[in-house]
Amino acid sequence: MKKESQKPQARQSGTDPVDKQRAIQREQDQRDQQKKQQQASGGGGSQQPQAVQAGPREHPVDFPAQHLEKPGLEAEMQLKPQFLAPDYKGSGKLEGMSAIVTGGDSGIGRAVAVLYAREGADVAIVYLSSHQDAEETKRCVEAEGRRCLLIAGDVKDSAFCRQAVEKTVQEFGKLDILVNNAAFQEHAESLLDITDERLDETFRTNIYGYIHMAKAALPHLKKGASIINSGSVTGLEGSAKLLDYSATKGAIHAFTKSLAQNVLPQGIRVNAVAPGPVWTPLNPADQEPEKVAKFGQSTMMQRAAQPEELSPAYVFLASPVCSSYITGIVLPVTGSVSAI
Repeated sequence: MKKESQKPQARQSGTDPVDKQRAIQREQDQRDQQKKQQQASGGGGSQQPQAVQAGPREHPVDFPAQHLEKPGLEAEMQLKPQFLAPDYKGSGKLEGMSAIVTGGDSGIGRAVAVLYAREGADVAIVYLSSHQDAEETKRCVEAEGRRCLLIAGDVKDSAFCRQAVEKTVQEFGKLDILVNNAAFQEHAESLLDITDERLDETFRTNIYGYIHMAKAALPHLKKGASIINSGSVTGLEGSAKLLDYSATKGAIHAFTKSLAQNVLPQGIRVNAVAPGPVWTPLNPADQEPEKVAKFGQSTMMQRAAQPEELSPAYVFLASPVCSSYITGIVLPVTGSVSAI
């Protein structure tokens, strides 16, 4: 007796998955070829991707090709950073609190100080030497109806850090929030270009300074208080031209998680924010002008952030009514999906 064909049922009915997949492939190949032809002829398929604007107001994409002398004055930037967050409405999330923000004279620190004041906190600004920027930050904080204390000095010096905390407590009566944000950054083409002196400056500013400030603050922090450290996307992903800086940011992330575990029984929370590229004096005081002009365009949003796009994250992590169950995290605010 002759056996019937054992041909698969899918092929008999014309629904073979291989045929389906090849048909889909042919359709896409045709689309790809049409797109190439349009681009070659200057047709409608050649449009350049646009930077993403997802907030209440437009933010710059291109920047002036400017190079600043360190530490970099915000007052001297040709295009001033956007830090006032005019669409952000305060609701008393930090009412009656007292905060210290290191590196608070400009950039992210200034934006954080303004929103902390808008949420009801008095703010002490610890900064190195940019007195003009610091005075402008003070003016903006006081315009929000809160007190502002300016303290100039170097966070590499542990004695200064203790003095800064003591002055703040003396002026405001207590300390509830510490934001470690001061930083030193200088690019290098090779590890061989990083001298011992430069390595020492980067580490002593970026991680020693955070530890000095946290150590000085801890005796004054009570249940419900918080420490927020500024990390970086470079501490998550690394950076070929910011070798020492990236290493300190990775250390800050580890310090954040370790200190969070250490002080959790006291009801003190410790978190970090890891910004991507943000338009602050730090960058034109580092990179050459032609790179500054395209700063941040390699992110998925194809633009750098403005400080006012970072500051709400610092409010969220500082506020007990928002984040009382959050500690030991590194929150990426990077303009890209693949930050972690």
